[in-house]
Amino acid sequence: MGTYVVTGSASGMGAASADRLRAAGHRVIGVDLRDADVIADLGSETGRRHAVEEVLRLTDGTLDGVAAVAGVGPNMRDASAVVSINYHGPVALLEGLRPALERSGAGRAVVISSNSASTVPLTDDVLLGLLLDGEESAARDQAAKVQSALPAALVQTAPSISAYATSKLALARWVRRTAVTPQWARRGILLNAIAPGAVITPLMTGSTDVTATPDPDSFPTPMPLGIFGQPEDIAFWVEQFLRPEARFTTGSILYVDGGTDAAMRTDAQPGPASGAFVRPHRGRAEGLAVINSRAVGARRPGAGRRAKPWSGAGSSHECTRGP
Repeated sequence: MGTYVVTGSASGMGAASADRLRAAGHRVIGVDLRDADVIADLGSETGRRHAVEEVLRLTDGTLDGVAAVAGVGPNMRDASAVVSINYHGPVALLEGLRPALERSGAGRAVVISSNSASTVPLTDDVLLGLLLDGEESAARDQAAKVQSALPAALVQTAPSISAYATSKLALARWVRRTAVTPQWARRGILLNAIAPGAVITPLMTGSTDVTATPDPDSFPTPMPLGIFGQPEDIAFWVEQFLRPEARFTTGSILYVDGGTDAAMRTDAQPGPASGAFVRPHRGRAEGLAVINSRAVGARRPGAGRRAKPWSGAGSSHECTRGP
C-alpha cells in the first residue's frame, strides 16, 4: 500500500478522496486548515513551507502520490487570496514535494482545476501571465484590479469570479507545461489535472444561489446528463490518476463535469496542431518534423514552434480548503 497526501482533506472533494484512498488500504496524510494531519494555510508562503516540511517529516521524504484538491470558490470576497490559494498553493506544494515523489520510483500527482477555465468568459490574460510567471505579489494586485472593474450585480454573487476562473486556467496550463519536463516526466512522476463541473459541495452551494437539491435544468450552464456531481465522482478519478498502473498518462486535463464543457465548446477539442514540435530524428519522426515545420512556414526541418496552449474561460466549483 502507498502513502499519499491529500490537501483540502477536511471536507468536500478532498474528504471524499482521502476516504477512498484509505478504504483502499493506503496511508493518507491530510492537509487543511482544520481536522487534518497537517494544519496549514496554503494561501501563504509560510503555510506552504510548513506543509512541505511536515509532510516530508511524516513520510521520511518518500511519497507515492499527492492530490492537490484544496481550493476556494468565486464567492470569496478577496480576489487576491483566491489566486494565492488556488494557484500558488498547489504549485508550491507540488514543487516542494517533487523530490519525495521521485524517490518512490513511480510518483503520481493530480490537481483540481475546473471547467471554469473553459466555460466562464471572464479570464484575464494579464493575470494569467503573472501567475504562470510566478509573480504572486503582482498577480494579487492584478486580481484586485480586475475585481474592482466587475459589474456591481456580479460582485454581489461572485466577487472573485475572474480570479477564480483565471487561477484554474493557469493551474491547468502549469500542469500541461510541467508534466512534460525532464524533471517530472523522465523521473517517472506523472502529473495530471481534473476539471470538475457543478459538484454538490458546501463551496458550490455557497458560490451559487442553488439549494442543496438544485434543478439541473435551471442551472446557468448546460447539464447534459441532467444531474449534478457528487464529491465521490471526483474522488474516483483522483484515485485512478494516483494508481501505479496509470503509467502512460501525463499532462492530461480530464473534464468530470457531466458534459458541460462538451456542450458549450463542442468543437474546441481536439484542435489542429499549430507548428507542434517534434524532435528531429532519422526516419518517421524526422519526416513528421519536416511536415510540421512546413506547416508553419519554418525554414528548416524541426524548426516548428511549440504549439500555443489552448485558452478559454470557465464556470465550475469544487472543494473547500477549510471552514
